[in-house]
Amino acid sequence: GPALKIVTAAIIKQDNQILITRRKTGEKLPGFWEFPGGKIEDGETPQACLERELFEELGIRAKANDILAESIYTYDHGQIKLLGISIELIDQEIHLTVHDKFEWVPIGQLLNYKLAPADIPIAKKIQGMTNNV
Repeated sequence: GPALKIVTAAIIKQDNQILITRRKTGEKLPGFWEFPGGKIEDGETPQACLERELFEELGIRAKANDILAESIYTYDHGQIKLLGISIELIDQEIHLTVHDKFEWVPIGQLLNYKLAPADIPIAKKIQGMTNNV
């Protein structure tokens, strides 16, 4: 079958809240919330990919750090491996392009949102890492 696509997802945490963004109409998975990010291009490290995607999608400069969680998910159009990567924001001001909304959500409430299917295991792993913190 088609090769496994590797996709990065930004875990941006501030004051025990995580940034999620909602995909707008006309995009893949419209109306679903996700950790912002995107597909790795040839020769990119996951961190470089995510820094580029955050700049393209949200207009923010950021420093990508460690991979915190991984999930493999099979969509109709193929399998992806999602890497949840810890992000340090350099800019605070968000400008949406492929999303219509963003929210800072307490970690414990992430699953109350209609997350993209591949993002759900990442959300659960993050919650598990921060229990009782």
